[in-house]
Amino acid sequence: MSLIKIKNLSFTYANAEEPAIKNINLTIDKGEFVLLTGPSGCGKTTLCRCLNGLIPHFYTGEMQGDVIIDGLNTREHPVYELAQKVGLVFQDPENQLVSLNVEKELAFAPENLGLPREEIRKRVEEALQLLKIEHLRYKAPYELSGGEQQRVAIASVLTLKPKIVVLDEPTSNLDPKGAEQVLKTIKDLNEKLNVTIILIEHRLDLILPYTTRVILMNRGEIVLDSSPEKAFCSNIPEKIGVDIPVSIKLYNELSKTGVKFNKVPLCAKDAAKLLAEVLK
Repeated sequence: MSLIKIKNLSFTYANAEEPAIKNINLTIDKGEFVLLTGPSGCGKTTLCRCLNGLIPHFYTGEMQGDVIIDGLNTREHPVYELAQKVGLVFQDPENQLVSLNVEKELAFAPENLGLPREEIRKRVEEALQLLKIEHLRYKAPYELSGGEQQRVAIASVLTLKPKIVVLDEPTSNLDPKGAEQVLKTIKDLNEKLNVTIILIEHRLDLILPYTTRVILMNRGEIVLDSSPEKAFCSNIPEKIGVDIPVSIKLYNELSKTGVKFNKVPLCAKDAAKLLAEVLK
């Protein structure tokens, strides 16, 4: 059974005239690393809110269709229960960090579930080690850099041991080095723990090498669902205003001149390597 199964999903926010998302049918299996992208306002964040029950339990409006998460229908289960299946990391981690220091932040969610003290300690230690933030244990969130805050936010979600982690533009406020560190951390979660990752992101040159699948949205609907290579070698991204990574633009232009590559380069490093092979 698919870990995520969405059937005929549409949602219109209260007082809105048009649906934010419509006609969504989607399945995602355990262990996938999915990039969810599209123009601003296309419905990406709304779709993610449906995955952990914020829609329909927190954001009001008209919802049609069903979202099934690991066998649970989000209509029938509260957010605190769904949060143990789907962890959501916000675009701005400062909005997610509420405690006086990192250790207390990581303990906050399992404490609210009423877990035994020893289990809470165990989960906090595991998350600190996994995200390599043991040295931040007693620091206040406002003392941390953007990348450190992002890792703490991810760690706080992991203390609930979710099978799915959804991240809404986690690199938007980071410099390239910080962004790459966060993305490598996310990839480690995917590979080492087999956590399903759904990532909303616009910095495609950074993220594409990590992804196994691209879902492209426009005007509230899914318009493309395929591998990264097929997605960005098609004309659909350009039609709807999504930037094509420079490495793939180069690949497309050189292919028109008869240059043949063994594969589609998903980042600058791949492109440089492939060009070196061609020029030998």
